[in-house]
Amino acid sequence: MGNLGFGELLLIFLVVLLVFGASKVPQLGDALGRGIRNFKKSMSGDDAIDVTPKKIDEGSQKQPAATDKSAQATAAAPPKK
Repeated sequence: MGNLGFGELLLIFLVVLLVFGASKVPQLGDALGRGIRNFKKSMSGDDAIDVTPKKIDEGSQKQPAATDKSAQATAAAPPKK
């Protein structure tokens, strides 16, 4: 008991395919893989939680340049009276 052969796995896959549909099976597999990966990471990782704030570089707080020409034109134009 506990050993699944190819036939049993194929039958389980077909039942899952019928229940959830072909579009949901890849999403279910992806979610299951992420869950297993996170579980393994949490089991092998440290138990301590890092709560130290991260340093913010002063140069990175500048606002990004606008790429839209109309936004640049309206910002540079004086207000109409």
